[in-house]
Amino acid sequence: VFHSIFLDYNILGGMPAVVKEYIERNTFEGSLDTQKQLIADYKEDIRKYASGIDQTRILKVFHRVAPQLARENKKFQITKVASGARFRDYRGCAEWLVDAGMVNICYNMEFPELPLLGNYNPDAFKLYFADTGLLVSMLDDESQEDLRANKNLGVYKGALYENMVAEALVKQGYKLFYYKKEDSTLEEDFFIRSTASLIPVEVKAKSGRAKSWKR
Repeated sequence: VFHSIFLDYNILGGMPAVVKEYIERNTFEGSLDTQKQLIADYKEDIRKYASGIDQTRILKVFHRVAPQLARENKKFQITKVASGARFRDYRGCAEWLVDAGMVNICYNMEFPELPLLGNYNPDAFKLYFADTGLLVSMLDDESQEDLRANKNLGVYKGALYENMVAEALVKQGYKLFYYKKEDSTLEEDFFIRSTASLIPVEVKAKSGRAKSWKR
């Protein structure tokens, strides 16, 4: 029962209008339309409040959050946003989305040790939707239908679980950090600080012991 409810939460997220639609109908029918309307509202806010040429660039970044989360390497790559895209041209776009409350940002740590705020690369990060249900609404139509009809998470299982954990950590007041180096097999999905301790958080879409971090 818990697993079924957990899957429902992954599909719906926690936006009040979406949850209300689900409770009233006791079905996923209609929830997607509500989610898509929320996404449309977000896009309209970008067009309304972002200035000048940044509008187009911010929208491109917003559209690429879901596809990049589906990749094994979830680091957000500006070069994948558009043909010929350069990081310096998109500087500040991700932060704009964070400030608007649309996405959460997770920075790559230079070293897996404290302090967190003085120990990360501001140009290397992962992006997560602030609400996991909105991530679902940004997936391709086939994946959305499979999720709602069969609760089959498919290739997006890892992305959905990781987004859900990121969302939960942010709501608990944590800032998001991860660790991954290109020349090392050592990596961790998230690091959070508890008093004087650095706590690794491993997200596993499948059962079994984590292999990426020796504790």
